[in-house]
Amino acid sequence: MARMAQLAHVAPMARLAQLLVVLEMLGASYAARVAEPLENELEPGKAGTGGKPWKATLDLEELDLGTAGKGAAWTSWFNIDHPGGDGDHESLAAIRFYYGDRVCARPVAIQARSTEWHLPEALGQVVHASPERGFRCLHREQPAGTACANYHVRFLCPLDHVYWSHWSPWSPCSRSACGTRGTQSRSRRCGSTRSPAPLRELRCRGKATERRPCSAGPCPEPTWTEWGAWGPCSRSCGRSGTRVRRRSCRTAKNPPCPGRATEVQKCRPPPCPGNAPSAVPPLPTGSEPPAGCPGHTLWGTVVTAAGVALPGARVYLEGHPPVLLAHSDARGRFSASGLCPGPAANISAHRDGFAPGLAPITVTNGSGVAEAHLRLHRLEKPHMVLQPAARVREAGQDVTFCCKASGTPAPQKYYWYHNGTLLEGTAERSSGRLALRGLAPEQAGTYHCKASSEAGAIRSAPAQLTVLAQGQQSCRAEPEPSLVELPSECPQDASGSRYYNVGRCPASPCPGGPTEPSGCGGESGLCCGVRRMELRQVPCAGSMLPLKVVAECGCGPCAQPRVLVQGRVTAADTGEPLRFGHIFLGGRKVGFTSYQGSFTIEVPPDTQRLVTRFVDGQQRLVDAVKVLPFDPRGGAVYQEVKMLRKKEPVELDGGRNNAIPLGEAGGREPVGELVLPAGAFLRPSGEVFNGTVKASVTFVDPRDVGTASAASSDLSFANAEGEIVPLRTYGMFAVDFREGESGTALQAGPVQVRMDAGQVWMAEHLQKMKLWSLNPESGLWEEEAELRPAGGGRRRRREERTFLVGNLEIRERRLFNLDVPEDRRCFVKVRAYSNEKFNPYEQLEGVVVSLINLEPQPGFPSNPRAWGRFDSAVTGPNGACLPAFCDARRPDAYTALVTATLGGEELEAVASSPKLNPNAVGVAQPYLNKLGYRRSDHEDPALKKTAFQINVAKPDPNNVDENNGPVYSYRSLRECEEAPVSANHLRFYRVEVDKYEYNVVPFKESDVTSWTGDYLAWWPNPQEFRACYIKVQLQGPQEYMVRSRNVGGSHPRTRGQLYGLRDSRSVRDPLLDGTSGACVEFKCGGMLFDQSLADRTLVSIVPQGSCRRTAINGLLRDYLSRHPPLADNNHTGAFSMLAPLDPLGHNYGIYTVTDQNPRLAKEIAIGRCFAGTSDGFSREMRAGQGTAVTFECQERPAGRESLFQRLLSSPAEALADIRREMGSSELRRAPPEVMDFASGAPSGPAGTRRTPSSQRRPGRPRGQP
Repeated sequence: MARMAQLAHVAPMARLAQLLVVLEMLGASYAARVAEPLENELEPGKAGTGGKPWKATLDLEELDLGTAGKGAAWTSWFNIDHPGGDGDHESLAAIRFYYGDRVCARPVAIQARSTEWHLPEALGQVVHASPERGFRCLHREQPAGTACANYHVRFLCPLDHVYWSHWSPWSPCSRSACGTRGTQSRSRRCGSTRSPAPLRELRCRGKATERRPCSAGPCPEPTWTEWGAWGPCSRSCGRSGTRVRRRSCRTAKNPPCPGRATEVQKCRPPPCPGNAPSAVPPLPTGSEPPAGCPGHTLWGTVVTAAGVALPGARVYLEGHPPVLLAHSDARGRFSASGLCPGPAANISAHRDGFAPGLAPITVTNGSGVAEAHLRLHRLEKPHMVLQPAARVREAGQDVTFCCKASGTPAPQKYYWYHNGTLLEGTAERSSGRLALRGLAPEQAGTYHCKASSEAGAIRSAPAQLTVLAQGQQSCRAEPEPSLVELPSECPQDASGSRYYNVGRCPASPCPGGPTEPSGCGGESGLCCGVRRMELRQVPCAGSMLPLKVVAECGCGPCAQPRVLVQGRVTAADTGEPLRFGHIFLGGRKVGFTSYQGSFTIEVPPDTQRLVTRFVDGQQRLVDAVKVLPFDPRGGAVYQEVKMLRKKEPVELDGGRNNAIPLGEAGGREPVGELVLPAGAFLRPSGEVFNGTVKASVTFVDPRDVGTASAASSDLSFANAEGEIVPLRTYGMFAVDFREGESGTALQAGPVQVRMDAGQVWMAEHLQKMKLWSLNPESGLWEEEAELRPAGGGRRRRREERTFLVGNLEIRERRLFNLDVPEDRRCFVKVRAYSNEKFNPYEQLEGVVVSLINLEPQPGFPSNPRAWGRFDSAVTGPNGACLPAFCDARRPDAYTALVTATLGGEELEAVASSPKLNPNAVGVAQPYLNKLGYRRSDHEDPALKKTAFQINVAKPDPNNVDENNGPVYSYRSLRECEEAPVSANHLRFYRVEVDKYEYNVVPFKESDVTSWTGDYLAWWPNPQEFRACYIKVQLQGPQEYMVRSRNVGGSHPRTRGQLYGLRDSRSVRDPLLDGTSGACVEFKCGGMLFDQSLADRTLVSIVPQGSCRRTAINGLLRDYLSRHPPLADNNHTGAFSMLAPLDPLGHNYGIYTVTDQNPRLAKEIAIGRCFAGTSDGFSREMRAGQGTAVTFECQERPAGRESLFQRLLSSPAEALADIRREMGSSELRRAPPEVMDFASGAPSGPAGTRRTPSSQRRPGRPRGQP
């Protein structure tokens, strides 16, 4: 009863949770099970209805708990995932990874509730639950406008191991004939929850089989089936004949069906041909075929792949040579008279811009009419779908390179090149395989292939082949240098540095053995990696700091990390998320965006260009085709995707001439116009539509820099040699034509595109301007037409304008571009750093760097209001090289605007005012002045500091000052990629004030391959990263540094050993005076890397300054008390706990997020911690919400050190001061055990803590859980 009285003072959510615990303690699991339905008892999506039992597999039976004497009990609640990506996944396998045996071997039921304590059916959500697999909720299955809630789950575990299974369904009746009676049965079997089941103990009470009478029902009345088709005529030509059709009676019993079973009808065959020819002889092109078979007609249709009528196609009768029969009309129809085709005759159709199509001729018996229907596919240039991969071999071994291209028609010719030279004997191969036997050292180098078809050619990326001498080692045993920063209390070395060399092994490939397969499949292969690590002890503040370093490298299996792209899709104008938008990779649909517009894409292996298309199902936004950057070494890259809103449609009269301006917004002169003659609009059938047309033409105007982020693709095309080269745009436009009443999509063509020549700012571009359309599968632009000067012009504003004119048909493709190829190209070297120190070993990887090429005006002055191209790249261990247009004549001919983001966070560029510092920018003089570097706030300090602009001045090969970066010629890509960190480069850095992380086992979060399996590793699983944060409120006049110290708590292999340290400075709450909050990371509790036993990390939270703990979250305190052992909290200047194994949530002040990217998991968790909610996100601190522990901090007298500082500098004296203070506080009931931050050992003698007998464990040393 006392326990029930306590529940009255707890929040409603906590009261319900504690009531469940009390019911479990009282053994009332049956009442809990009956009170509310289980999700797995109903079909998915059938909440609230009498659905049938749903099982994940048919061979695993659910146990009937009512047949056991001891019942069952629920586990605690688990929540390991958040509803990001495609939904919320609480898989049983993942829960077991983190919580081990806290879930029984064979749970028999599962229950799910949202974090707001609602059942899925109460929210109207479609979920899938199974005790064998767990729980999942997918955003795409929810009602429109809703997304999955954040769910936690629990499992029902049996307390006894012998049960009956549920009854099986009744068997079919033993008599199936109508009018008879039989029996049917059902069965159940005695089972066990143990695996394997002990056979001698399987003794269940009751019967295993039940039987009951059944009947197949009365016999139906006899009825006829439908009449069959008429058979062939009894005569093939000449006189009339007969034909027959039949039907049958549906029952063989008496009485029979009334009526006849057959019908006979007269038929008239065609006249006999006599000696007429059976095929049309060859004719000159364009002539009509003779009437060799009077009365015989061939007719058919020619359509596109989408079934749209295709006019103007040439139809041939296949032969030697083929004979032109007809041309398809406006509706795609054609006909030819006097043909007597043979049984194997074929016809073909040809049209410019389409691959030829072939179809057989179908002869209709007796009618004299033959049919043929052809479907033509648009010509599409080849694009690579399989790239050759780098290989390492020893001399004498074999190697196979593979490539594959797709297109229409499919490429049939492949060519292979070694170091740019065509290999003899490889020309015109029909297969993209190159096998090299018995390798010699001179065969090392780069290899690439080229695939070609009648539509064009494409080159693969080069693959490096390394040929080692026999016995030569590709992986040196001695590790490369790699520095980590030690904590601030550690002394500097002789050079004044606080960095320590922990070593690293480069993830370079190793040669395979003689038995390694050499085919075209993905080779996991061998890679250089860590073979042995050593534990070092580093002197630090009077104690020893443990640190593991790489002692030896060696070859081992290559890591296979997941490569992901994550991000968010929003409207470019309002920021509204694309809710449940469709995502396509090439032509394959791979998923949906979430309710918040977020997405996660797993990059397929061997991908070079990740072409992704986002489609708005409500057709409010223009389809966005993006070439997303990714990190091929693994991990996730975050990308913000912007989509243009469709322009409001205008109503046009399809029977009249119409013109739609392109780019007239903002009071600017239009770039051009789209001219639509009368009768240009066509229905899919080819019928001309002259009614009211709703026309929407959305123009991407490059004169507005803000539109660059919403433009599609990366403005590239494949030239005649198959090389992917850049385009410079003068505008893109997306078209959407629909019938005014029905909304049916319309085609248009031919139409005219007129471009104002005055908008072309470089005279040489007038001769190269072309009209392009985007291939959504390859992400490459393909040529539609050339733009040529038109005779005459139109007067407007009393000025004569000259137009470039091109013709266009608008069919399947709806996105077009006014572009010119540009061959003046360079590369720009950019690096990103973790702070303003710009240390070479503190570079950030996985940063998305974007470069926008700004367009010049006549005379080459820079024009920051216009852009011509954009590119993105992801930084690796040696930065990134971004393509850009450049010029050797005038430094200011081309300019570039560069930005960088990491996980959606904008990085800061180096300042350019009030004084330009070449050492900070990273480029030496005088080249820096030539580049004209200026940060975005150069003239207006109120602007952001997250971008810089430079003149892309092509380096002078005769000037030594310009041959060391950051701009490299286009043919010097390799020099740019391999440039040392000492070479000139441009910089970004991350603004992180007073934040520090230290791991005993070094790990680079931007490089998943640097993970090492070790018991002391901060992240136990390289495939899934779980970030945990605790929220601390600090009441005081300043911002304070807060440290978390994380050591092994319950695992026998790590107990008392340091995992790592985290320091974080508190952030002021703008709504609470004198209050700040800190979100401090700690090592999550759970399984270690071997997945055999969980560890509850011993976490100590210590704020810097004269701080005193005043409050602990009540729910967190109760949870810790219910999950012993308890950590000592006998000092009010700190807070300690054994990390919970459950993801508790904001009500406890604990924030947990699991993701495949450690940085993204931390970013999401920090955002929730700042907001104080379990599913929100904020960058503004709310210190009064979702707090775990509160400290009150006071200003100390001048010259007096804080407890934090005294523990680091003089632990013994600090201990004495603490003892003197302990007598006055009711929370300090016993002398504390003060732990030194560096070593984790007691700083001095301390008294023995007396514990109640109910919590004391005999025979266990003090201080151990």
